[in-house]
Amino acid sequence: MNDGPANTETLLNTHLGAGVHGLTKRIIPCLDIKDGRTVKGINFEDIRDAGDPVELAILYSGKGADELVFLDITATIEKRKTLVELVKRIAANINIPFTVGGGISTVEDVGVLLKNGADKVSVNTAAFKHPALIEQLSNEFGSQCVVLAIDTKKEQDGEWYVYLDGGRTKTEMKTTEWAGSAVALGAGEILLTSMNNDGTKNGFALDITATLSNTLPVPVIASGGAGSMAHFKEVFESGNADAALAASIFHYKEIEITDLKNYLSEQGIRVRL
Repeated sequence: MNDGPANTETLLNTHLGAGVHGLTKRIIPCLDIKDGRTVKGINFEDIRDAGDPVELAILYSGKGADELVFLDITATIEKRKTLVELVKRIAANINIPFTVGGGISTVEDVGVLLKNGADKVSVNTAAFKHPALIEQLSNEFGSQCVVLAIDTKKEQDGEWYVYLDGGRTKTEMKTTEWAGSAVALGAGEILLTSMNNDGTKNGFALDITATLSNTLPVPVIASGGAGSMAHFKEVFESGNADAALAASIFHYKEIEITDLKNYLSEQGIRVRL
């Protein structure tokens, strides 16, 4: 498992849950993995290559990222397990907390990933279909290890609904209800991705982020829509997010993490510099 000086404050932030909103805000690059490569799409479609995941992980770890998220985006659809060897190679090269998701459906899956360098795991579709999985993972590894990823979409009725299978399958479950249930079962963190905002670079979904951040006793990571430094400021202030996750703006060097953190610090937002 990763360790090192960069871990301590970040992991502390993550573990504290209730009352976490006053602490340091986290910046998290995301590696969406398909066929062993980092990819990025728009609204979960139009996938294009974004580089070698190990190289990107080393780059972000060195540039001041607080954590790294690795999502094997086709593992569930292809009914296979996460790419363990790739996880192992990335973990060996970074010293920041590392969350891995994609195709995780059993306690054994998580045990393998933790042995190979993951610090936390992200569960999505399998947890929705079998909510007891959240409880099992929380009991076995601790709630701080269990990140519930929610892909959500705002429909014409103005409500946010949960989607499964990498955004392919709509459910009738409202996002607020599912998030609340999952936290009660032992999820220690919510990774909330707005499908409406994903890849658009028009900003994060502030309304649903704020709703979850203000009602749940665990940290909320906002994902989907980052296009400018101001968007991060907005999601921390208006969305009250504990962390903000982004992909393409970091992969294509539109925003450097160091510059972003300096900007946020100047705006009065506490970040780890």
